Amino acid sequence: MPVSASRAVLALVLLSSPAVSAPAAALTVPLAGWAAVNGDTRQWSDQTGACLLREESHEQAFPVFTRPEDAYAFATRLQKSLTSQGKAQNVRNVVTQPVERSGMWGVLAAYNFQAGNVEYQVSQLYLSDRGLLRTVTGSSALGDYRECVNTMREFIRNSVN
Repeated sequence: MPVSASRAVLALVLLSSPAVSAPAAALTVPLAGWAAVNGDTRQWSDQTGACLLREESHEQAFPVFTRPEDAYAFATRLQKSLTSQGKAQNVRNVVTQPVERSGMWGVLAAYNFQAGNVEYQVSQLYLSDRGLLRTVTGSSALGDYRECVNTMREFIRNSVN
C-alpha cells in the first residue's frame, strides 16, 4: 500500500503542515483470512498480500458531520483539492462521496496512485473521532481482481465505524 501516498494526500488536503499521526485504536477487521501485519492491529493484509488496510488517527481537528449536506460540501472540497494538488503526487481519477455512519457522516475518497512502476487503487475513509481525524485506507494494485479487493472496498464503504 502506498502509505506515503495516503499521508501525502492527507497533508495536501487537510493541512498546511504535515500530518502528525498518533496510534489509532485497534481496527477490528472481521474478514476471513485477513491478519494484522507484524502484529500491528492498525494494518491488516489478506492472505496473499494483495490487499492492505491501514487505520490512522491524526491530531488534526476534523468536524463531526451531522448533516449529509456538510459531508457533501467537504467531499466536494476534498475532491477538488486531491485532483488539483494530487497531480504532483501521482494521484488521479479522484472520486469522493459522503457516507453515513450511525447517524453521523464521513467522506469516502477513491483514487489511483502511482508509486514507481505500480499503480494502486485506493479507498480512503475520513471520519471524525471525538473531533479528530481518523482515516481508514485500503489499497491494492490497479487491475487486481482478487476477491480481497471488493471485500476490502465493501468493508471500508459499509462497515468501518
